[in-house]
Amino acid sequence: MLIHLHSQATTTPKVRAAIQASAEVGTALAARFGVTPQTVYKWRKRDSVEDRSHTPHRLQTTLTPAQEVVAVALRKTLMVSLDDLLAVVREFLNRPFSLNAAGRECARHAPRNLGAHPS
Repeated sequence: MLIHLHSQATTTPKVRAAIQASAEVGTALAARFGVTPQTVYKWRKRDSVEDRSHTPHRLQTTLTPAQEVVAVALRKTLMVSLDDLLAVVREFLNRPFSLNAAGRECARHAPRNLGAHPS
């Protein structure tokens, strides 16, 4: 069985299951498994022994979905640079828009070129 653990994980699914099944005091379990009592309490509260997703659940964007569609359409149809797109979006759509945000938006909507190798 292939196990995918978070890179900073101090416990395995087997240890987590033992923590959940044990009736010992949290501090005693923490000492036995070499983790903090907070880790023991965290795994006791959970229903499963698998790591949860660490992907952000909310995208970092300053544009509304409608503004995002307009910005991406401008970029694709006019083939403007990020600097030019930034100027247009700041002028007509959203004042606090940044160059990094423009890059993120364009990268998020770029077509995925899977499997192709540059030659």
